[in-house]
Amino acid sequence: MAFSVGAGAGGRRPIGASLAEINIIPLVDVVLVLLLIFMLTAPMMYRGIDVTLPKTASKPTAVEERLVLTVTRERRLYLNDQEVGLGTLETAVRRVLGGRADKTLYLKADAGLTYGDVIDTMDRVRRAGVERLGMVTVPAPLPPPR
Repeated sequence: MAFSVGAGAGGRRPIGASLAEINIIPLVDVVLVLLLIFMLTAPMMYRGIDVTLPKTASKPTAVEERLVLTVTRERRLYLNDQEVGLGTLETAVRRVLGGRADKTLYLKADAGLTYGDVIDTMDRVRRAGVERLGMVTVPAPLPPPR
């Protein structure tokens, strides 16, 4: 029973030529099985030890209230809903920031204010010790679908 091994014309191989080929399909199968095993066992490795935590009588640490400065179109200033004057803004902000670790202030300025008024207010709160200043905005409406 004769058959060709696919070696050129007449089915003959040159002397010393190798018949071996790398078959990559079993290699890919093994790699995918290993990947699946690792993906299934990895979440189990991060489980902690169940313990009963002690109870305390003290209250949890209070979360600091956000500091918000609202500026109306008439340039009236409200620091957390309390009206402050333009001249006393820096001292009021310093007083509120005194005991805080987070020196962030959120500025809600009316859209009708001039650019200069907003910048002046930002400069005043920066001089009062505000380290981070956030601008509160309203998202623009989405355009209608076409």
